[in-house]
Amino acid sequence: MKHSFIALIEDKCTSCMLCVRECPAWCIHLDSHTVDVSEEGARRPKKVNVLDSFEIDYSLCMYCGVCIDVCPFDALAWDEHRALVTTNRDDMLLGIDELGPSGSS
Repeated sequence: MKHSFIALIEDKCTSCMLCVRECPAWCIHLDSHTVDVSEEGARRPKKVNVLDSFEIDYSLCMYCGVCIDVCPFDALAWDEHRALVTTNRDDMLLGIDELGPSGSS
């Protein structure tokens, strides 16, 4: 089985940073901010991380799958239906818009 692309399922990502910390190539960059969410009957608001940006630099990625394995929320997955094909190194840095699963567009 050929693993050709790592897809981000954005609505499952909680910005926990596990993928960033565990990546042996340090090719994942994630930015987020915290918001307070009020729940009815709660004494204080709950703090929730909101994903601002998520990038994978495929010029550094080893396609080892560690990021997929450590994600406790299944926000990263192999996408067998797409492959990254480019001759330009600048095109190998992909963000949220480009990392969605192939069936999500």
